[in-house]
Amino acid sequence: MSDHAPVFAQRGSTEEVEEGRAFAPKFDADGLITCVATDARSGEVLMVAHMNAEAVQKTIASGEAWYFSRSRQALWRKGETSGHVQRIVEMRIDCDQDAVWIKVEQEGPGACHTGRRSCFYRAVPLGKAVAVTLEFRDGDKLFDPDQVYRDRS
Repeated sequence: MSDHAPVFAQRGSTEEVEEGRAFAPKFDADGLITCVATDARSGEVLMVAHMNAEAVQKTIASGEAWYFSRSRQALWRKGETSGHVQRIVEMRIDCDQDAVWIKVEQEGPGACHTGRRSCFYRAVPLGKAVAVTLEFRDGDKLFDPDQVYRDRS
């Protein structure tokens, strides 16, 4: 971690957190905060991931998206394997500072490790009480994930 990494403010009162200027993210019991990444031009939701404090700091410092993998228990920079980097255009925090929204310029054809543009390529039909079957929407693969993520375990 760089000596120039931002230091988070202490969380104050509800009013200070919701109305103040201090950046005091609220990490969950696992030390994570949810991050929604959208395309800066279209507004399309590309992915939802998690960040730990180091990922938030590296994202702010570098201008590129960094995340924390819960399954691998490891920090990772988006695009470090695929080359599909997410350059941050704007970073926002929600009202109670427990969720992050980043608007990104997505390099490469997609953000999803399955080879698609977005991780949200299936719809859940509404109005059904049982036997819900997902419907593919914008589900075409734009790249071969086996080629892009060869070294991924």
